[in-house]
Amino acid sequence: MTDRRILIDIAQQSLRLLEGESLLQRYPVSTALNGVGEFNGSGCTPRGHHHIRIRIGAGCPADTVFVGRRPTGERYTPALAEAFPERDWILGRILWLTGDEPGRNRGGQVDSLRRFIYIHGAPDSEPMGAPRSHGCIRMRCADLLELFEQVRAGTPVEILESNEVSGG
Repeated sequence: MTDRRILIDIAQQSLRLLEGESLLQRYPVSTALNGVGEFNGSGCTPRGHHHIRIRIGAGCPADTVFVGRRPTGERYTPALAEAFPERDWILGRILWLTGDEPGRNRGGQVDSLRRFIYIHGAPDSEPMGAPRSHGCIRMRCADLLELFEQVRAGTPVEILESNEVSGG
C-alpha cells in the first residue's frame, strides 16, 4: 500500500486510485461549483500536491452525518435532508487533505488543511461528474468507504485542473 496515490482530475470529475502506474479503481466525484483556486473563503477546489493528513470515521455506519469532523449521532435520510435543506452534507468518512506546496496550497491564505478541504461522502441524490461542492471533493458513500479502506494517512493526493500529465 505504500506506493498508492490518488489523482483527482477536475476536468473529468474523476478520482483515480493508483498503485505505481497501475489503475486500481476509478470513481466519479464532484469538485467545487466555484472552480479551482486556493484562497481561503473562495469555495474553490485547490490544485497541486497534497496528502491525506487524517482519516476520520473508521467504524462508523456508512450514513453517519459529520459536522465539524465529528459524528453528530444522526444517520442520513431523505427526511433529515428535507428538515435541514441548508446543510452541506458530509457523510460516511472524511479524508482530510493537507497541501505539500508552500505558497500554493500550504500556509497563509492558501492552506488546504486550514480550509478544511476533504474527500468526503455525499448523499446519493447529489450528482457526481459535475462540479457542485463548496471546495471539497465529494464522492458517493459506497465509493468512499471502498477508497477509505485502501488508503492511509500520508497517501499522496494530486489535484489536477485538466488532463495534464502528472509529474509524480
